[in-house]
Amino acid sequence: QVQLVEAGGGSVQAGGSLRLSCTASGRIFSSYGMGWFRQAPGKEREFVAAISWNGGSTSYTDSVEGRFTISRDNGKNTVYLQMNSLKPEDTAAYYCAAGPAGVVRNSALYRVWGQGTQVTVSS
Repeated sequence: QVQLVEAGGGSVQAGGSLRLSCTASGRIFSSYGMGWFRQAPGKEREFVAAISWNGGSTSYTDSVEGRFTISRDNGKNTVYLQMNSLKPEDTAAYYCAAGPAGVVRNSALYRVWGQGTQVTVSS
């Protein structure tokens, strides 16, 4: 069973950038598709971005398209979320998850979740 640990959250002003990382334990990381989700206070968890097992396919929610980039390094068992041009509405706890090998937007299909990392964007 893979375990996930996120890092890289913090506080930043609007327009700034952060890079989140999610490192997996275990030797089969490369067989999983990976996703990033976020949850703001009082709101449901929402899909942010996903990447296929080999990095060949990606998907983003409309609100982050062109600002966020998901990538992975299977040699380091790590998936990244580069977040640029951050907005106050991006404030949330961000979670990475491991799931089916392809690009999956449905959180119910992800089997393993990290503990989350907080991102706060001030105006």
